[in-house]
Amino acid sequence: MKDGIHPSYRKASVTCVCGHSFETRSTLGKDFRIEICSNCHPFYTGKQKLVDSAGRVERYLRKYGKETPKPETAPTEAAAAE
Repeated sequence: MKDGIHPSYRKASVTCVCGHSFETRSTLGKDFRIEICSNCHPFYTGKQKLVDSAGRVERYLRKYGKETPKPETAPTEAAAAE
């Protein structure tokens, strides 16, 4: 590697909104604030978080959800014989 062309690699602190923080290294050399980390992400915790703002999920389910399809009326054998 050439000397003098690479940025310095300094310690940086990463803090999540859940309160978890850890230390890493970065060329930016500043602290980071993130919204989600491995301690609070649903994929890693196994818990599903549902963010429903203004009842959008319920409105969707009322419109599209759990509606049973109507069975098609098949021609009966008696009607087919005529």
